[in-house]
Amino acid sequence: MIESLVIVESPAKGKTIKKYLGKGFEVLASYGHVRDLIPKDGAIDTENDFAMKYESIQRNEKHVANIIKALKTAKNLYLATDPDREGEAIAWHLQELLKEKKKLDGIKVQRVVFHEITKSAVQNAIQNPRELSIPLVDAQLARRALDYLVGFNLSPLLWKKIKYGLSAGRVQSPALRLIAEREEEIEAFKPVEYWTLTANVEKNQHPFIAKLHTLDGKALKQFDINTEALATAAKTKLLAASKGHLTVTAVNKRERKRQPTAPFTTSTLQQEAAGKLRFTTQHTMSVAQKLYEGIDLGNGPIGLITYMRTDSVALAGEAVAEIRDVIGEKFGKDYLNPEVRTYKTKSKNAQEAHEAIRPTSAHHIPSEIKPYLKEEQFKLYNLIWKRTVACQMIHATLNTVSVNLSANDDSFFRASGSSIKHAGFMKVHQEGNSLPADDKEKLLPPMEVDEKIKLNEIIDKQHFTEPPPRYTEASLVKTLEEYGIGRPSTYASIISTLQYREYVELESRRFFPTDIGKIVNRFLTQHFTQYVDYDFTAKLEDDLDVIARGEKDWVPLMKEFWSPFHELVEEKDVSVSRDEVLQARELGTDPKSGKPVSVRMGRFGPYVQIGTRDDEDKPKFAGLQTGQKMDQITFEEAMYLFNLPRDLGVSPDGEKISTNIGRFGPYVKYDSKFVSLKKEDDPYTVTLERALELVAEKKVIDANRIIHVWEEEGIQILNGRWGPYITDGNKNARVAKDVDAKALTLEECQELIAKAPEKKKRGKKVAPKKKAVAKKKPATKRKAPVKRKAPAKKPAAKKAVTKKAPAKKPAVKKTVTKKAPAKKPAIKKTVTKKAPAKKPAVKKTVTKKAPAKKPAVKKAVTKKAPAKKPAAKKKPSETDSEE
Repeated sequence: MIESLVIVESPAKGKTIKKYLGKGFEVLASYGHVRDLIPKDGAIDTENDFAMKYESIQRNEKHVANIIKALKTAKNLYLATDPDREGEAIAWHLQELLKEKKKLDGIKVQRVVFHEITKSAVQNAIQNPRELSIPLVDAQLARRALDYLVGFNLSPLLWKKIKYGLSAGRVQSPALRLIAEREEEIEAFKPVEYWTLTANVEKNQHPFIAKLHTLDGKALKQFDINTEALATAAKTKLLAASKGHLTVTAVNKRERKRQPTAPFTTSTLQQEAAGKLRFTTQHTMSVAQKLYEGIDLGNGPIGLITYMRTDSVALAGEAVAEIRDVIGEKFGKDYLNPEVRTYKTKSKNAQEAHEAIRPTSAHHIPSEIKPYLKEEQFKLYNLIWKRTVACQMIHATLNTVSVNLSANDDSFFRASGSSIKHAGFMKVHQEGNSLPADDKEKLLPPMEVDEKIKLNEIIDKQHFTEPPPRYTEASLVKTLEEYGIGRPSTYASIISTLQYREYVELESRRFFPTDIGKIVNRFLTQHFTQYVDYDFTAKLEDDLDVIARGEKDWVPLMKEFWSPFHELVEEKDVSVSRDEVLQARELGTDPKSGKPVSVRMGRFGPYVQIGTRDDEDKPKFAGLQTGQKMDQITFEEAMYLFNLPRDLGVSPDGEKISTNIGRFGPYVKYDSKFVSLKKEDDPYTVTLERALELVAEKKVIDANRIIHVWEEEGIQILNGRWGPYITDGNKNARVAKDVDAKALTLEECQELIAKAPEKKKRGKKVAPKKKAVAKKKPATKRKAPVKRKAPAKKPAAKKAVTKKAPAKKPAVKKTVTKKAPAKKPAIKKTVTKKAPAKKPAVKKTVTKKAPAKKPAVKKAVTKKAPAKKPAAKKKPSETDSEE
């Protein structure tokens, strides 16, 4: 019998935890959030203290049902979701949902938190539960509300002014701005010439290099020698003065200490995994999640690292003691720092009560547990283990030396080198590229003052300054953190969203803004400057942290943000035209027609156009090729695109052969039929012979596709992707695997077609009608009271009363009963709207079910819109979700 039920987020974690709790405990997973805001505009009532309307997430309803079933015998419910704000919010949502379903009567509900999945941590958490932290919940709900309001107001504006399916986000948009502005810097950059002079010298057959430091008594700066003439003159003078030797005029030696860096936070782990392991941020978090949830080391699964979403660098005292024991055992006392190193998080907003990312036990030596880990898991765990252990090791001691090698009294070269005196922490871990792979490359031979060193040659080399580098995933994460944009759990989702929306492309591990990304960024920075401002975004994050600490209420923050933002959206909707936003660029004049040639953004991407929409004749269009950019394409390149369609000639069968580019890519047309070009084929250069090869291949495929045809009846038996099927053009009927399709008769085909279901039409689904509607109690909201306008012409039911009426729906109201016609009731704040579905769902504040034409349950999880709308438009508010 289950006495205590523990709820976690993932099933993998649940298996590990159940092993530690013993009899009487059951561990179930919520699989993340159990409900969310309704996926349409109006889910947040901005007129009534931002009351939120929720609906359950369909894909997780079965998991909630399992939780409810397990609660029948339970006396205790432990909410053990992740130890961050998102986890706190998930726990609160689940509690509220169970309350509304009246499943918590007589059950004690408590919150437990552990930052590592080990036996001691889990058992200690169960023994020391707490109440849900409402400030943390408020901070997360405010974050979700802000992201939702930005998404559901800015995104439709982008659809109208630029292109359908775009999105804008509170955190996503400043990140896009960083990438776009860096690209603008690169495009505007003008390289500056400079020259360097280096001496190739050697002592006792030990060659080394020295750089010119001082010329004619003046210490050189980068641009002092900026022409070939100056470089040649300096080289000639130095060669003449030196006469094949340089004289040692100064030798400076010193010891330098290098200290280890702090243990990993989320962002530093992502940065180092990107640099050393070539992991993407998303992949890093995915692998870390598995290490956190548990790996079987032979005696059942155990969590190998602490929670991986954190911006804290602190370590627990017992963890430090264990780390220091391992250092002494494995490396000796000479490598142990005499005093315990403590690290403090600089940010006051670090995730509450978290530690840095560390091994749950330093005794899990990477090389010893490697057989139990996948390669990627071993690589990441090894990185975490080494950096954590290194932080308690003694500093590294380096011997450094610099030598001045003079050509004359007022000009000298300088050579520098270093060697490791005591490796210290560097025996285990080196941050980034702190030292060359081979330290011997920087060692200098011993030299004394006045000693003559052989000069082999002086090399003068031309250089040009380079533009700032484009962002990598690691450098973007670092910059986002420096600006205070987002939080540890959002970095991976920010980057993946930018790529998914095709605002940026990743080439050679560097981010390039796409044409559409540049246009979106330009529109937002010009017209919504404040809301993509780095300082504004960072301040908003700070305000959310203040709420999380319980120092401020969330509703005033929402009001302060919403009013000016909403007014600006409405003003820009009217004042800014689509043409103004797209900023078509004129390239020149078509010599044949005399009409202007321009490049612009269209529904399916960038294209060039001859003429305008005001011309009597329809303009000509041609899409840009892969790699061509709107702001870089030339007039000549644009005119070349109009070489399509190309007439290639005639096939032996008399078919006209041409090539062109369509919505689905380049193709060859033969009479009225089409065949796609292969990746290696270019529609601008493909030959008639190659086109005929593709046509012949297509004809063979088509011939094999047709099994039998009854032309008069309009019925065919065809080979499809999943086997033979029968079609009359309107309906398709599958042919069973044990049936010979070639042997089917016309009558059998007609019978199968008659039994086949109608093809699904695109568009809204129609819900089945129901006779009775169950009673519904008013939805509750945490802070604001329930309010609702009485709908017209519909029978209303009092608070706890169920009314039934044929073909009508009862409207729920708190105290007043009004009748109204059968139109949809207006819904405010936390009101529940019901559809004639089989089961009324119980929600926290609102269970929003659609009317007969659109079942609400579908809506909660389906991201596809009706036929004419792509999925991207459905939920613009999700682009900056916390997890």
